[in-house]
Amino acid sequence: MNGLIKGKEVHFDDEYLHVKLEDGRIISTPMEWYKPLKEASISELKNYKLICMNTGIEWESIDYHLNIESMLELSLEKVA
Repeated sequence: MNGLIKGKEVHFDDEYLHVKLEDGRIISTPMEWYKPLKEASISELKNYKLICMNTGIEWESIDYHLNIESMLELSLEKVA
C-alpha cells in the first residue's frame, strides 16, 4: 500500500479492535489476532497513544506497537 494510513481514534469491545482513520473509515479486526492486547486489562488497552505521525499505535505499559497499515493489510489477507 502506498500513502500514509493515519489513525484518529482507537476503540475496543469484547471481540474487536476498532481504529477510526482520519478519512472516516473504520478498520475492525479480531482481538484474537493480537495476543498481548487480548491479555491486557481494559485500563491498559485504553492507555494507548498514536505514534509515527498517527500511522501506528503504542501501548507503552505492555510494550506493544501496532502499525495501522499492517493491520489493514492483515485484514485484507484474511478475506482473500
